[in-house]
Amino acid sequence: MLRAIDRDIWVAEQPLRYFGLSVGTRMTVIRLANRELVVISPIQASDVLVGQLDKIGTVRHIIAPNLYHYLFAANFKTLYPNATFWAAPGLETKKPDLSIDQTIKSDANSLWDGLDYIFFDGFRTLGLSGFDSLNECVFFHSVSHTLILTDAAFHFDESFSAIVQLATKVLGGYKSLSPSLLERIATTEKEKVKKLVEKILSWDFERVVMAHGSVIEHDGKEKFKQGYEQFLGQSISVNT
Repeated sequence: MLRAIDRDIWVAEQPLRYFGLSVGTRMTVIRLANRELVVISPIQASDVLVGQLDKIGTVRHIIAPNLYHYLFAANFKTLYPNATFWAAPGLETKKPDLSIDQTIKSDANSLWDGLDYIFFDGFRTLGLSGFDSLNECVFFHSVSHTLILTDAAFHFDESFSAIVQLATKVLGGYKSLSPSLLERIATTEKEKVKKLVEKILSWDFERVVMAHGSVIEHDGKEKFKQGYEQFLGQSISVNT
């Protein structure tokens, strides 16, 4: 299940249906210099997956990166009780039953050397109870030049079912690294989002990993820029 995509970074996927569509979901694993593992957006842990993780390092950090991707974090915490369970701001209020160890600070930009983040607020998405804030932490792994998203953008292609392709052609996210039409309708703080996107574009990334869709291996920065220009309806500057 665990698949290496570059130096010190792995992904693992599992099936997931969302509003009847088989969109799948993905977790990302980062190995720090001290061989501690950071698990972002955990999926359901199996014996095979646990064995693979234990071979590459020690799981010390488990991250629920937004207000929606927390379903399997508690399970991972049970398997790795010595790990720290980090959560995006607001999850402690939304899910007070979760045993969260640390809330990620919205005014910081790094938890560990080589893994930076931006608190991507101002963005709203569609959940089962309607439109709500996403409160997503977007990560950048500098060693592998990889941007790690969760629900801040999607990227579906021919590897998905015909119905998913059709839906994303209509709603957005088909062969485009972008949020959907639903997020465009729900998000009103677009100037705030634009400034955050510009900060993300200051990172030196080539690859983009997201929770739902196919990993982008090349030209990820340009595709992210184009997707958000379409989403915001305006051009975005890149400051390097």
